[in-house]
Amino acid sequence: MSEVDAIDSLDWAKGDGLLPAIVQHWSSGEILMLGYMNREALAATRAGGRVTFFSRSRQRLWCKGETSGNQLLLKSLHVDCDADSILVRAEAVGPTCHLGTPTCFADAPALPLGFLSMLDALVEARQAERPAASYTTRLFDAGLHKIAQKVGEEGVETALAGVVQGDPELLGEAADLLFHLLVLLRARGLALAQVVDLLQSRHSQ
Repeated sequence: MSEVDAIDSLDWAKGDGLLPAIVQHWSSGEILMLGYMNREALAATRAGGRVTFFSRSRQRLWCKGETSGNQLLLKSLHVDCDADSILVRAEAVGPTCHLGTPTCFADAPALPLGFLSMLDALVEARQAERPAASYTTRLFDAGLHKIAQKVGEEGVETALAGVVQGDPELLGEAADLLFHLLVLLRARGLALAQVVDLLQSRHSQ
């Protein structure tokens, strides 16, 4: 079973009416937290779009962020092959953990490719907030043509590094190219996830 279609189809009896709910960041793949849901919590999550759990300590429904404001906005719900655990893919608004960290598993390193999603989100925030000391702010302030020119320069430097320089130089230039490409996409109102969606659609053809 994948997408949750019928709440009653889950094996609620196995956990005495509670099932573990693993919350995963919808774009980076990072595991954010583990909670528990009963039928009512799952129904509330589906209906309202805000991830809701059953609090075992308070013995009541608990909508994540109801006091802190650090919500989890639902993207999709899935269940495992035994229908006894729930995978929640969500967008985090603020830190997920009560300790102020993005994830309750703060000692786990970020997923290598998932970091690109985090970097894309940071670029988006820089575009909106324009902090004065930020290099990214200077790029956005310079305008679309300057950003595109920078991407072109980094592309040439990456190609040259691939031909006449060593691996460290190539990796460094590739990192510069990826970063400036993210800025260019955001300057056009686009996101890395849209590029990934296009690649996936091409792959499936």
